[in-house]
Amino acid sequence: MEIQRHGSGAPWEATVGYSRVIRAGAHVWVAGCTAISEDGIVVGRGDAYEQTRAALANVERALGQAGATLADVVRTRISVTDISRWEEIGRAHGEVFAEIRPVTAMVEVSGLIDPLMLVEIEADAFVADGTSGA
Repeated sequence: MEIQRHGSGAPWEATVGYSRVIRAGAHVWVAGCTAISEDGIVVGRGDAYEQTRAALANVERALGQAGATLADVVRTRISVTDISRWEEIGRAHGEVFAEIRPVTAMVEVSGLIDPLMLVEIEADAFVADGTSGA
């Protein structure tokens, strides 16, 4: 089985030694998606809802690199620096996944790699029959 590894170009990938997205057969794993724009800037400073939307856009972009879509997502994990903001974060997640409804977990962490980051999202996808759910 071929294993595909793709990066986002984030400087931490080479330093830490990880890929943003890996596909092995029908399985796709995405990790480390935060509110970083393509030019490396944290977007939505102080706004958990906007950061969640940006992180989910990065999840979608990573999935695309591996031939998957948001419709293929079966699980998400949301790490947040302030769990009291769960409703803002959950609303943004729900806007993307209302119909897809993957299993999910939201946990509070003491911090992320950049103190401006409020949310980090991971996603697991399953691409049935080698095609995307799109």
